[in-house]
Amino acid sequence: MGKKIVVITGSPRKNGNSFAMTDAFIKAAEEKGHTIIRFDAAMKKLGGCRACETCYSTGKACSFDDDFNTLAPAILEADAIVFTMPVYWYSIPAQIKSVIDRIFSLVVGGKDISGKECALITCCEEDDMTVMDGVRIPIERTAALNKWKMVGEVLVPSVLNAGDIEKTDGCQKAAALADLF
Repeated sequence: MGKKIVVITGSPRKNGNSFAMTDAFIKAAEEKGHTIIRFDAAMKKLGGCRACETCYSTGKACSFDDDFNTLAPAILEADAIVFTMPVYWYSIPAQIKSVIDRIFSLVVGGKDISGKECALITCCEEDDMTVMDGVRIPIERTAALNKWKMVGEVLVPSVLNAGDIEKTDGCQKAAALADLF
C-alpha cells in the first residue's frame, strides 16, 4: 500500500545536486506506488514564524497567509516527510528553515502530527561528513520532538558545482531511500 509522502526541498538551484537526489528519490518512490507532494520552499513565498501563537485563528495554519498554508494540510495528511537540501554555511538553508519553524503552528493549533516517518537527503561541498551535522541534527531533533520515526538519511559530501552529484552514488542512495517507506 502506497504512502503519502511530502518532499520539502530547500535549494534555490533547480539544476543542483540536492535537486538531482530529490528527483531520484521521487522517481523511485512513485515507482513503488507512493503518492508524492513536492514543495520547493525556495520557489515559494514564505516568511518566518513570528511566534504570535495565533495559529489556526483564521482557519489556516498560520495567521500570516503565505505559501506555508498550502503546505500545512499536506503535512497533516502525510504518512512521511522527506527534507532535502544542501548545507548552507554549515546549516539549514533559510528557504527551508521557515517551513521547519512553522510546523510549530500545527502543534500549537492542536493538530496531532505524531507517528509520521521522516527522512533527510543532503549534500555539502566539503569532504568532512561532520559538516552536515548542522542539517542532520536539527532534522533528527525535529523528528524526535514531533514523535516522527527517522527512517533514513542520505548524506553526500564533496559536491559543489551542479552535476558533481553524478560523480558520487548520491542519486542511487536517494533512490534506495524509497525502499524504507
